[in-house]
Amino acid sequence: MSARKVEQEIAAPHPRATMELFGHREAEMALLDAYRSGRIPHAWLIGGARGIGKATLAYRMARFVLAYRNPLLPSVQRAESLAVDPSDPVARQVAAGSHGGLLTLERSLNDKGVMRTVITVDETRETISFFGSTAAVEGWRVCIVDTVDELNPNAANALLKILEEPPQQSLFLLVSHAPGRVLTTLQSRCRRLPLRPLATADVIRAAALATGVAADDPALAEAAQAGEGSVARALTLLGDDALKLHQRTAALLARLPQVDPRELHALGDALGTSDRVALAAFVDSVDRWIGDRIRADQDANANLPRLARLAEVWEKTVRAARDTQDYNLERKPLVFSVFGMLAEATR
Repeated sequence: MSARKVEQEIAAPHPRATMELFGHREAEMALLDAYRSGRIPHAWLIGGARGIGKATLAYRMARFVLAYRNPLLPSVQRAESLAVDPSDPVARQVAAGSHGGLLTLERSLNDKGVMRTVITVDETRETISFFGSTAAVEGWRVCIVDTVDELNPNAANALLKILEEPPQQSLFLLVSHAPGRVLTTLQSRCRRLPLRPLATADVIRAAALATGVAADDPALAEAAQAGEGSVARALTLLGDDALKLHQRTAALLARLPQVDPRELHALGDALGTSDRVALAAFVDSVDRWIGDRIRADQDANANLPRLARLAEVWEKTVRAARDTQDYNLERKPLVFSVFGMLAEATR
């Protein structure tokens, strides 16, 4: 299959159904070694950029623990990875979201069928009954939070309470795109496991597996290179239109704080009214630009007020983009709003 044929509907399988892990060998072995030691920390904060495999690693760990409940088994001690046979009943149940020993906290639909922007406190309190129950499944209980960045304040506090007094044989895997911004009290209850962006070759292999596009397709190689270590970003950019829109957005971002309203109008028109791929490419470009600026300012010990302004714009952009997508709003106001905020923050 060519990249052009999948351009409009590109999406990787859900991490719970993704059996392959590309890269992150060191992180995988850290989890495996901790488990078979018999003294594994009860909570892990798996952090790194979007789309590099954090949730995939979390589900991989969950499958292994649920499939091999005794860490001292010879098979566990001899294991060279966290791989579980896809035909294993545990693997099938996790992929179907039906394993009684696994709870996933993630954004869900509200009563009107619209995706919530946060993980609510009521959903987080499900951990209390989940870890308190003994009927569903014996042995380990695993909770994946995907992502901890999306917990509202009350939900974060509810999670903290159970992390402070973890039940026996409980394992929490907290996924975060910005681990440094997670509540300090939550961070202190977790072992941090940072993941680096993937090598371009790993991005190509993962994207090829997810889409069926040939690994030697030039468009796939170009998207993987532009993805800078993120499979999700490469999938977003796979296809000429998405990649061109990313480049166009990046060029406008490079001129900040100068803004040309005519160019913003044209960019808004290019986003269309319902093209989810184009919107994702725009949001990803802005997200990457803000992240790069924040990291550069941190490395240069820049003044805190500018860092705070950029972080605030990042949060507002994420929320506005979600609302635009979930409610199918006009794209042009989003473009003007985002560039207006960025221009102000960078002056």
